[in-house]
Amino acid sequence: MFEYRENVLCCEQVPLANLAAKFGTPLYVYSASAIRERYAAFDQAFDGAPHSICYSVKANSNLSILKLLAVLGSGFDVVSGGELQRILRSAPQGAPQIVFSGVGKTAAEIDAALRADILLLNVESESELALVARRAARLRKKARVALRINPDVSAVTHPYISTGQFQHKFGVPVSEARGLYRQAAREKWLEVVGISAHIGSQIMEAAPFRALSRCLVELTRELRGNGIRIRYLDVGGGLGIPYDGPESHAPLVRRLGAYARAIIEPLRKLDVHLLLEPGRIILGPAGVLLAGVTCVKGQRRKQFLVIDAGMNDLIRPALYGAHHEIVPVTCPESGAAAPGCALPGPTITSRKDRFVKYDIVGPICETGDVFARGLKLPELREGALLAILDAGAYGMSLASNYNSRPRAAEVLVEGDKARLIRRREEFGDLVRAERLWSSADCRRLF
Repeated sequence: MFEYRENVLCCEQVPLANLAAKFGTPLYVYSASAIRERYAAFDQAFDGAPHSICYSVKANSNLSILKLLAVLGSGFDVVSGGELQRILRSAPQGAPQIVFSGVGKTAAEIDAALRADILLLNVESESELALVARRAARLRKKARVALRINPDVSAVTHPYISTGQFQHKFGVPVSEARGLYRQAAREKWLEVVGISAHIGSQIMEAAPFRALSRCLVELTRELRGNGIRIRYLDVGGGLGIPYDGPESHAPLVRRLGAYARAIIEPLRKLDVHLLLEPGRIILGPAGVLLAGVTCVKGQRRKQFLVIDAGMNDLIRPALYGAHHEIVPVTCPESGAAAPGCALPGPTITSRKDRFVKYDIVGPICETGDVFARGLKLPELREGALLAILDAGAYGMSLASNYNSRPRAAEVLVEGDKARLIRRREEFGDLVRAERLWSSADCRRLF
């Protein structure tokens, strides 16, 4: 849904330069059609098994995007009381399909989940199991629970987003889970209905998911043999996206098919309902971050493009060393396809003197505020626009106000229409919750 038309990058039918002129930069832009298309492809891949998609809200929690997904039939995976409230605000009809995960739920969050009558609480420790039982008894509301197991399955991904091994804080070992399931089954106000697991994020191979599925099958059969009725298997999310260039629809469908088969095949004849928690695979390629070039700076043999987006807007490169393709919004006219124009359509002259290797850096007072090093682009000037691709997931949801910078605006595009779904913050938004002491207060303190 992002392509060049007459050498100008567009989201669906809307030129991104027009959006930057109207809403300013930095600016997150999302394609509604891309979200729909990717959601449908994911759903279709699991057509051969009873399943529910519970979109991972932490990937992108904008209210309008949550409402769009709810209209498509999605449920939701939440990991905080705030995320739960976002669903109840934007798509209250989605409450019966909410799964509440997370290693540190508070009593207030558990109460809110029980009052909303969500589908499932994923319990991550013995102490949390006891807390859920107490809160359910206090509210006299049956709590449907699953235990999140730690299957000790290794996945090739960044260590910060690997979650399925014994050294990680999530879940309980399978050896401990058996006793906790027996304990939970004895609690009057707990209804044990599932098993949950999640092995990490940005996983590009199917094999770890197959290993996870086999582990869940074995434990399900054992628990059923002990009289515990397991109805749901929550296999989490984690399927990654290629950040080094656009993925067309056919390769996406093939990759989703391999992922689905790895999970479904070990479950044949088990009679369970799958809960799936995609996030990045749905939203990642559906969004870009637009940034303006504020300064072109030469320093010995280095050339820097300083842009108006910083690590507070998109922290993935600084936090994970993550790669995002970066392309000019407008490519010069005529000639052969060139580096820096990785999406379909743009052309540019192939003369070597028209290209420069740039370090793309932000304005934050941190040396780590770097988006790319040595990126070969057409020669650019101050005022040029760049698009940071595949920024729809874990972009705005991880944004901050570091350096007292207002967070970016967000726009959702459908066809030739663009709608502002989050206004740009102003200074007043940054300090609204703060209280300024008077001089008299300070004198009394000292």
